[in-house]
Amino acid sequence: MANYELIATSAMGLEAIVAKEVRELGYECQVENSRITFQGDERAIAKSNLWLRTADRVKLKIGEFKATSFDELFEKTKALPWEKFLPENAEFPVSGKSVKSKLFSVSDCQAIVKKAIVERMKHHYKKNGWFEENGPLFKIEVALHKDIALLTIDTSGSGLHKRGYRVGQGEAPLKETLAAALVLLTNWTPDRPFVDPFCGSGTIPIEAALIGQNIAPGFNREFVSESWNWIDQKVWDDARVEVEDLAKYNQPLDITGSDIDHRLVNIAKENAFEAGLGDLITYKQMRVQDFTTQKEYGVLVGNPPYGERLGEKAAVHQMYREMGQAFSNLDTWSIYMLTSEEEFETYFGKKTTKKRKLFNGFIRTDYYQYWGKRPPREN
Repeated sequence: MANYELIATSAMGLEAIVAKEVRELGYECQVENSRITFQGDERAIAKSNLWLRTADRVKLKIGEFKATSFDELFEKTKALPWEKFLPENAEFPVSGKSVKSKLFSVSDCQAIVKKAIVERMKHHYKKNGWFEENGPLFKIEVALHKDIALLTIDTSGSGLHKRGYRVGQGEAPLKETLAAALVLLTNWTPDRPFVDPFCGSGTIPIEAALIGQNIAPGFNREFVSESWNWIDQKVWDDARVEVEDLAKYNQPLDITGSDIDHRLVNIAKENAFEAGLGDLITYKQMRVQDFTTQKEYGVLVGNPPYGERLGEKAAVHQMYREMGQAFSNLDTWSIYMLTSEEEFETYFGKKTTKKRKLFNGFIRTDYYQYWGKRPPREN
């Protein structure tokens, strides 16, 4: 099998988590802003798409070079071995972006890259006319940053956050990739209780259940690179068999999601059933202020309302105060809350053990972490 340079893209603040996932799949990687680069063969394309919980997508790097003129962009793009990847009937739209570069017109860059690939393909396939583009899809991107052009082909198709289980959602749904990251950033293990008191459409509990039973997040969906002729179908078949073999369907879980909105609780139940996890997660309608438990050493993860709209702040602050009071006696529990409220600790009534900057979409948030007592070691 050939070796390729692959790039797992991530949201800002999640790079280290994606890199840890890539290493756990057995690949060394380099980390820079929102990009985790690693080497691998066709199996790496299949495995990374199926298994990466916190990456946005996996891209195949075709080339990277300096380009300060359109001529340079054309010639250097044309010099790349596109015929190794694109069959004669490939559909290959080109998207683009440009940051701090002399070539700032994205539409011009896209057109030039497209033209250069066509010229290369004409020469290789000995063809003068148009290419039909009625075959498998290869989404090409030209990304310019400080005059360096990076050319990639997307191997994922829909973003990796689209797991295939979401039949309904609320107004501001948490991305599945961020939800998985929130779980992976905790000290939770599958033998401990897990609670999300602001579950909305159920994303955090579902991602926790997938993690708890080691179910690959991509098990329920397809990827654009499955249709590529140079990746043997057996590669994908073997990768999916491995997904089944590594799943721990017998792992018992104690996962609960609750929300004040009964409509969202019903959507969460539907989503859990769509993910095949309906029997594993308990959902109920409840105010966070009313949370009580006799269980110990649990983990509580929440993405509460932030009060971003005018007029909501006072109510949200009051809810944070009441939540702090309700949680005040959970000394064996670890509590993790994601919010953009900079004074969260003041309202919650407790200084954080640690906080981590994350982005929920375009909203800058902090992940407040309160670590409870460790469970006693079993002899």
